[in-house]
Amino acid sequence: MAFPYMEAVVGFMILVYIFETYLDLRQHAALKLPNLPKPLVGVISQEKFEKSRAYSLDKSNFHFVHEFVTILMDSAILYFGVLPWFWKRCGEVLVYAGFNAENEIIHTLAFLAGVMFWSQITDLPFSLYSTFVIEARHGFNKQTLLLFFRDMIKGIILAIVIGPPIVAAIITIVQKGGPYLAIYLWGFMLIVSLIMMTVYPVLIAPLFNKFTPLPEGELRTKIENLASSLKFPLKKLFVVDGSTRSSHSNAYMYGFFKNKRIVLYDTLIQQCKNEEEVVAVIAHELGHWKLNHTMYSFIAVQILTLLQFGGYTLVRNSKDLFQSFGFDTQPVLIGLIIFQHTVIPLQHVVSLLLNLVSRAFEFQADAFAKKLGYAVPLRAGLIKLQEENLSSMNTDPWYSAYHYSHPPLVERLAAIDEPDKKTD
Repeated sequence: MAFPYMEAVVGFMILVYIFETYLDLRQHAALKLPNLPKPLVGVISQEKFEKSRAYSLDKSNFHFVHEFVTILMDSAILYFGVLPWFWKRCGEVLVYAGFNAENEIIHTLAFLAGVMFWSQITDLPFSLYSTFVIEARHGFNKQTLLLFFRDMIKGIILAIVIGPPIVAAIITIVQKGGPYLAIYLWGFMLIVSLIMMTVYPVLIAPLFNKFTPLPEGELRTKIENLASSLKFPLKKLFVVDGSTRSSHSNAYMYGFFKNKRIVLYDTLIQQCKNEEEVVAVIAHELGHWKLNHTMYSFIAVQILTLLQFGGYTLVRNSKDLFQSFGFDTQPVLIGLIIFQHTVIPLQHVVSLLLNLVSRAFEFQADAFAKKLGYAVPLRAGLIKLQEENLSSMNTDPWYSAYHYSHPPLVERLAAIDEPDKKTD
C-alpha cells in the first residue's frame, strides 16, 4: 500500500495552522494589555501606545480571518484534487485553442496563468480591506484605488514578461539535467537572482516609485562622511516617495562590489526629529555591510536552495508521490509544488533558525552603530520609528521568537543601554 503523502501533508498543514493560531492568540492577549512594558514607560507616550494598540489589534483580528480562509482553501485544493483537475482542464483548453497540450512548457504556462488569475481574485478582497480599511483607518494608507489597481496591473505584466522564460528554462533543465540536475538548477537560479538583484532597483522599482537624489545639505554630507569613514563604496544616495502609498518608513542598501546605493524613504526623513537620527539608522544598516551579514545571509540562502533542489531530485521520479496527489503524469512544475509541500516541516525549522540568526545580526548592527558613537540618536530613532509606525509595544516571547526577524524594541533598547550600565 502506497504511503498517503497527500493526507500527511494536509494533516501537517492543519497542525501548523493550529500551532500558529495558538501563538497568534498569545500575541493577541499581549496586544490587549492596557499598559506599556515597564522599560517603555515614560519613553513612549500614552497616546501613541493607545494608537499602536488599536492598530495592532485590528491587524490581529484581520490576520485570524485571513489565515482561516487560507488554510481552508489550501487544504481543500489539495484534499479534493483541485490541482490535477485544473491541470487536465488546462490541457483540454490548449487542445481546443489549437495548441499542443503534450508540450510541457506550454501546458505549464497555461496552468500558471490560471493559478495567477485565481490568486489575484481570491487575494483581492483581503488586499483591499487591509489597505483601504485597516491602513486607512490608522492613517497609513496614502494611495488611491487607481494607484492600487495600476500597481497590481504592472505586477501582472511583469510576471507575464519575466515568468515564462524562467519557467521554460527550469523545465528544460529538469528534463535534460541528468545526474547533476540539482547543481544546474541551483546555478540557474543563482544567475537569475543576481540578475534580478541588479535589474530590480534600476528598472523595476522605478515603475512603482519615484527615486530622486538626496538634496545637498547637512544630512547628505553626514551620510557621505559616514560611508567614507567606513570605506563603504557609496555611489548614489536616493530618496524614494514612499509617502505616495504609505506613511510607514524604511531605509535600505543595494548594489554589488564598488557600486553601492542607499535609499531613504521620505517618510523616514520626515519622522525623525533631526539628521543624527537618520544617520544613526544608516549607521545600523552599514553595520550589516561591514559585518558581512548580507554576504552570510546570501550564502545561507544559496546552500538551502541547493539542498532543496537536491531533495527534489530524489523524489521527482516517485510515481507514488504524484499519484497520492492525484496526478497520472509527472510534470516538472507539479513536482516542485508537491516537493515544497512535503518539506513543510523542515521549512518551518529552518525559518525559525534563520530568524534567530537574523535577530543576532540586528543586535550586532546596533552594537556597531553604538561603537561609532550613535547610541543616543539610534535609540531615539528606533523609538521614533516604533511610535510613527505604530508597531506593537507588547509582544509575546513565544510569538516573537517564532515570527520576528528583528528583536522587539524593548530588547534592542536594553542591549544599547547595557554597555553604559556596565560602565557605571
